Order: sequence, then structure tokens, then C-alpha cells
Amino acid sequence: MDTTKLHTKISSLPPNLKSEVNDFVDFLLNKRRKETKKKKPKFGCAQGKIYMSPDFDEPLDDFKDYM
Repeated sequence: MDTTKLHTKISSLPPNLKSEVNDFVDFLLNKRRKETKKKKPKFGCAQGKIYMSPDFDEPLDDFKDYM
């Protein structure tokens, strides 16, 4: 959308609606800031939280008929 058209539309609004548009623009800017501030996980942050059973690589009993 052209900036000039947008400015014209906003300037034709009554003051109470201009205030709402201003609040909405602030909301969108805050939302964008939050999206860019996402933290990246650090290497090793899940250490000790994941458990794999010792027989993980063993064949399953359910598939004995197919082997």
C-alpha cells in the first residue's frame, strides 16, 4: 500500500479513531520486536533431560514374525 494513501486515510479519521490506529501500530511494533528477540537454545541445555533405554536398538518382539 502506498504511504501517501495510508496517510490520507488516517488523517481523515476522527481523533478517537486516530488514537486506536496509533495503539494498533504500537501493538504491531511490539509484536515484531518480540519475534526477533527469540532466544536460541544453547548447546547442551537438555543434558540429563532425555533418557534412552539400554535396549533401544534391540529388535522388537512384535516384529519377530516378519524377521
